[in-house]
Amino acid sequence: MKNIRMDHSSSFHIRLISKIIDIDQYPFIKMIIEKNMTEEEYEELMEFLSDLNLTYKQQKEEGLIDFTSLLIQFAGMLNEKLDPDETILALKKEGYYPSLMSEFTRIINDWSKYRRK
Repeated sequence: MKNIRMDHSSSFHIRLISKIIDIDQYPFIKMIIEKNMTEEEYEELMEFLSDLNLTYKQQKEEGLIDFTSLLIQFAGMLNEKLDPDETILALKKEGYYPSLMSEFTRIINDWSKYRRK
């Protein structure tokens, strides 16, 4: 019974904190909370993003110009609780891996333009 009370108390504290912080300035953190991701899932995601960003930088240094395969890898490896497009936009807004997220956004926008034609 004590664990249930602690969970309820934690939820209450989070609601209080969200009233004093403009949570919309932190869409990635907001998404993590709303999707009820565990700390372990969050850590796995951040490690995956770090590795993907390193691969992006290495490929860019090698002269590659098409990073579609990295976007596909990102979407395929992303936790099932998260939507790839929403996650990219949230990460970009919060400033995580700006070059990589900008590249992903560019690829998605290019795909959207192509599909509309």
